[in-house]
Amino acid sequence: MHIPAAELTPADHELIAHARQIVDEHGDGAGRGVHTMGAAVRAADGRVYGGINLFHFTGGPCAELVALGHARASGARELTTIVAVGDGGRGPVGPCGRDRQILFDYHPGIRVLLPTPAGVRSVRVEDLLPLPTPWSSVD
Repeated sequence: MHIPAAELTPADHELIAHARQIVDEHGDGAGRGVHTMGAAVRAADGRVYGGINLFHFTGGPCAELVALGHARASGARELTTIVAVGDGGRGPVGPCGRDRQILFDYHPGIRVLLPTPAGVRSVRVEDLLPLPTPWSSVD
């Protein structure tokens, strides 16, 4: 399957750097079996919001979901781009299936920065979920 991917813009590189700074400064410590992720999301007005996962043996909120919550709590409703970066120099990491579904449901036009065979690229969330199960909180 071919997924259309775009080259990164300077703003995309800044978003990656923001997520990397979050995980580097606030991570739980790579090498201890705790995998920390930092995330950054850009709103349509250019503001950037960050998040970090809360690692716990029962599961915990992913960094992307924390960043989405941070944006929402700050009043941002239209988000354009999101990225998650792993600790220990892992770089950008694609969102898990739950995150993809939530991104699709709440922000169907959002672009996701993730590794591809051609390097880190920008991909529409719709292309990550070609046959999604649409859901809405509004009946």
